[in-house]
Amino acid sequence: MAAKKITHVLSDQDQTEAIANRVKRAHGQLGAVVRMLEEGRNCEEIVTQMSAVSKAINTAAFTLISASLKECLVENKSNSEAVTTQLQKLFLTLA
Repeated sequence: MAAKKITHVLSDQDQTEAIANRVKRAHGQLGAVVRMLEEGRNCEEIVTQMSAVSKAINTAAFTLISASLKECLVENKSNSEAVTTQLQKLFLTLA
């Protein structure tokens, strides 16, 4: 019998919207990186833009994990310990 996968879906719509907006901005920044490469822009400008994309994505991921951890602690569901452990592992994948 396969073990049931522990999951959490963020229910805070304000946080979800803020995270989605941050990812959308990163998407636009990534498009700018592609254009810069195609236009033959200098490496420093391109890497600076890539750094901004990376920071935006990481911030969105950290925000998602921290908001989910907060919900787990507040909701105090029966599987909150397992979900917290899973979220901690996700956090470490970003470190």
